[in-house]
Amino acid sequence: MKPTDPVRREREEAWIGDAVLSLFARNWILASSGSMDAALFAAMTSNQFLSTIGNPTTVESRIGRTYSSDGLAAAFTLIEQEILPRFLAQRRKHHPSPGRSS
Repeated sequence: MKPTDPVRREREEAWIGDAVLSLFARNWILASSGSMDAALFAAMTSNQFLSTIGNPTTVESRIGRTYSSDGLAAAFTLIEQEILPRFLAQRRKHHPSPGRSS
């Protein structure tokens, strides 16, 4: 049964969205670096990072809703198109490549 309280519904969707984001992050980290990087995972899934996009619960809730309505591939596409680019831009800003002038 779906909850009718909008705050509870958002929290429940965010709970699922958090899991989907975690799965995406772990897959992406393994594919891009070839190793398990706990610090990178924590940075990518943290409320501190998500708050640069919006309210972390709202961001995760949107992921959860997308997963519930359209499936894992659609949720991963949402993260890849809207969240990952912001994460990468933030990482470049705070961790510039060697030899790159800031």
